[in-house]
Amino acid sequence: MLVNKSANTTWLTVHKICIVLVALCLQLTTSGIQAKEGLIPEPSFNEAPIPGAELSKQYLPALKGKRVGVIVNQTSMVKDQHLVDFLLANEINIRYIFAPEHGFRGDHDAGAVVDSSIDSKTGIEIVSIYGSNKRPEDKILENLDVLIFDIQDVGLRFYTYISSMHYMMEAAADNNLDFWVFDRPNPNGAFIDGPILEPEFKSFVGMHPIPVLHGLTVAELAQMIVGEGWLESENQLQLNLVKVANYHHQMPYDLPVKPSPNLPNSQSIALYPSLCFFEATPVSIGRGTPFPFQVIGYDKASKIHIGDFEFTPVPTAGAALNPKLMDVKLQGQDLRQTKVSGLELDYLIAWFEAFAAQQQEFFTRAAFFDKLAGTDKLRLKIAAGLSEKQIKQSWQQDLSKYKKMRDKYLLYP
Repeated sequence: MLVNKSANTTWLTVHKICIVLVALCLQLTTSGIQAKEGLIPEPSFNEAPIPGAELSKQYLPALKGKRVGVIVNQTSMVKDQHLVDFLLANEINIRYIFAPEHGFRGDHDAGAVVDSSIDSKTGIEIVSIYGSNKRPEDKILENLDVLIFDIQDVGLRFYTYISSMHYMMEAAADNNLDFWVFDRPNPNGAFIDGPILEPEFKSFVGMHPIPVLHGLTVAELAQMIVGEGWLESENQLQLNLVKVANYHHQMPYDLPVKPSPNLPNSQSIALYPSLCFFEATPVSIGRGTPFPFQVIGYDKASKIHIGDFEFTPVPTAGAALNPKLMDVKLQGQDLRQTKVSGLELDYLIAWFEAFAAQQQEFFTRAAFFDKLAGTDKLRLKIAAGLSEKQIKQSWQQDLSKYKKMRDKYLLYP
């Protein structure tokens, strides 16, 4: 995709002064793709952040008379009301609901099939965009004018909601639909860390050349996707953003609704960057317990032990029907009260060494581990005995380049 350098320069100039402009709609062109930002008041960081979906005056007038499709789940709330119900109450014509991983109601386990169906409450057709069909058929999109993305993200490259957003952005561009992003805070927004994804490791758990912790909201990432020419479409995308009010990236943010079944609280979300890699190993991170992504453990009957906390994974409806090491008593680490910050590799390194000491394979799903990492270098460096400090030093140069690119697309300080 050709980059319109002159338009991109104009966007940067306007962006620097946008926080002091009130009641003015910004028209920007990035990489030949036009984007409109919804207005927000001047930031008041002493107040709670207000998600974009709650700033309805910025988008309702534009949706009147349009045929709308919504990409939503259980996190898509307008205060105490779901966005679907809110839009219907305001006489917006919703034709389709598009459901990502975990489903429209957020009650499917990770990787579980999400089937298309009819919403019993509204009668609106729910179309799955997870699994074999990552974007709807064109015959569905032909019945729409607008797509809206309003899903809470957690700031991780391998959290698949942003992959679904990418595919739906391409679908919108291909079918000349307006694409709206109602932005929400990033609970891991203060952190930028991890290796940059290498092209050969691109997958649904990592589609973009960004670090594991990317330090962007979904609206900022959407701008980056179009601005860097990552959409595989010959058409321009009409991108419209409704920002979060009263928000900055260093702001702690407790999610009002859990973003997926196995991230039930702020501690699990904080540990998720460090513990998700264990999904590619024999070690449990607590799926099938009341504290997923807050504990680490392995078979107590084995000789591989770190810590003395005991737990037993069991089938859990809507979260883990067949958890790893199901019905096995495990021993390991309880991290529920542990202070964590960003990506910590010491957990992985310690468990790798414990397995190696017993001549047991730790990277049992090496290909999946590499997809999560976006490279094979992390796995190989751990196997080579490098320390956390040495490993993190290896990607600092790439992170510096990424941060410069990121600066172009920031909507918040």
